[in-house]
Amino acid sequence: MKTIIHMDLDTFFVSCERLLDPSLVGKPVLVGGTSNRGVVSACSYETREFGVYSGMPMRMAKQLCPEAIVIRGNGGIYGKYSAMVTDIIREEAPLYEKASIDEFYIDMTGMDRFFGSYKWAVELRERIIRETNLPISLGISSSKTVAKISTGEAKPNGHIQVEKGKEKQFLSPLSIKKIPMVGDVTYKKLRGLGVEKIKTIQEMPLELMQKIMGKNGVAIWKKANGIDNTPVIPFREKKSISSSLTFGKDSTDVKKIKEILCTMAEKLSYYLRKGNKLTACVTVTIRYSDFDTHSKQSRISYTSSDHVLIKTVMDLFDGLYSRRVLIRLVGVRFSHLVSGGYQINLFEDSEEIMNLYQAMDNIRNRYGQNAIRRVATMDTTGIGHFQNPFSGEPNFVPAHRSI
Repeated sequence: MKTIIHMDLDTFFVSCERLLDPSLVGKPVLVGGTSNRGVVSACSYETREFGVYSGMPMRMAKQLCPEAIVIRGNGGIYGKYSAMVTDIIREEAPLYEKASIDEFYIDMTGMDRFFGSYKWAVELRERIIRETNLPISLGISSSKTVAKISTGEAKPNGHIQVEKGKEKQFLSPLSIKKIPMVGDVTYKKLRGLGVEKIKTIQEMPLELMQKIMGKNGVAIWKKANGIDNTPVIPFREKKSISSSLTFGKDSTDVKKIKEILCTMAEKLSYYLRKGNKLTACVTVTIRYSDFDTHSKQSRISYTSSDHVLIKTVMDLFDGLYSRRVLIRLVGVRFSHLVSGGYQINLFEDSEEIMNLYQAMDNIRNRYGQNAIRRVATMDTTGIGHFQNPFSGEPNFVPAHRSI
């Protein structure tokens, strides 16, 4: 049987904010969009007592917990701490998967002959806490499903081992909501059938679950019985990086929109250089107020140069924005990424430009990505910080951010 470890950083965004501002410890904290269109990206345990949960509209969360401290969030900081944890796991683990910015799976199958996997996992968790000051919980079992559920039971900031052969016994008394693929709709359907605990599903014939819920019923039945052969997928580098922004109010302010696109291109370019990457394809996306969405892309010579990529983005936007109606969202994507240092364009670049980029990046590396910016992007502070796309996060920036 397999030996799978699941690790999850507890209320990760909130924990990062508390490292920056210890006065937040013990207080109800919400991280996410602060506008009326914003949503809760993360919430502290103190807010959950009022019924707040991640993904809830911020307006509703503030109604449920008026005393909550609302923070827009800092993707750059979260990316930094996530990278720290990833680096520690990378050093120690024989095979790991980064499932999200704050969630990891480690396959330790066959390693018990050398040392106890549970003891090893606990020591790894202690090292992460010691070196990052972030709370992290872990579960260990014979499958990804049971390991993940056991992590949930270990929270906050604990660890649980479900021994081989005792998976069904561990799962039996838990709510069906603990099964990873059981969302609100599936939960309501199962509750309508009188199913509340995982034990009930374990006792149901597989054929009955299949008849009631089709393929999903089969998958739920297997997970309820601790059956999950899903492999730990080794982390792989990104082939693209992107950013998109949903406006708090739909706009036709072309000047403002271009400033935002310029900011996106500038910061994406910085992270290309930081990650020792080059791009050969640029894509710009526009979503109008009626949700009609259009994209346009351009193939270019491999580069990580601000001035080349910003010009390409501006040209694509000019060729794309033809309806002259309200815009809801804009986005930029760099793809066809390859490893390699910056390549000088012999016809456009000079030593002065190269030295300038190096100096600017040194300032950003030391003081933060917003420490030095183009004049054209000075009024776009609402975009906030970006995460480092090459530090292991499956997503570069949140799919949509609001200003």
